[in-house]
Amino acid sequence: MNFIKRLGSLFGQQDDISYQLYGALVAQARSKSFFANGGVPDTMDGRFDLMVLHAFLLIRRLNKAGNAGEELAQQVFDGMFLDLDNSLREIGVGDLSVPKKIKVMAKAFYGRCEAYEEAMDNGDKTNLEQVIGRNIFADFEPPKGALSAIATYMIDSEAELTRQKDEKILYGEATFPVFKMRQDTSS
Repeated sequence: MNFIKRLGSLFGQQDDISYQLYGALVAQARSKSFFANGGVPDTMDGRFDLMVLHAFLLIRRLNKAGNAGEELAQQVFDGMFLDLDNSLREIGVGDLSVPKKIKVMAKAFYGRCEAYEEAMDNGDKTNLEQVIGRNIFADFEPPKGALSAIATYMIDSEAELTRQKDEKILYGEATFPVFKMRQDTSS
């Protein structure tokens, strides 16, 4: 079953908006530029970390859109973990192991989000780069400039999502900027 059809069957008709938002964050997280240009490891962990990064940015934005945004943020989160559960089952993880793996993923999600939030709330790009290094590049040496580029991308993404009107986001339209490695980055 292709990705879009699977997402549609997971979310159901009543959750079209959360389905659209989750699809947008997954599509952005799968952008080849993160792997080819940013040096993000093209592994299950690397893909998970990019999905977490984008879910963090989107949920952070939704939580600023009042009660409706908070409810929608929860639906996106729930749909994401339902998709992760189904993905684990599709790759052959046994039924008894799936809940344990989901628990580990949820703990990783919350830990990363807490660290991203602290760095972004403090406006501390250096700390944000360190958080990215610890998470996305935990087992790999990042290419020169990657940490700075991804931190800049996160800051730019937050600004882009903030510029989008609540009505647009609440109706399932969220856009992220294009990720680019910059020539003038130093870390």
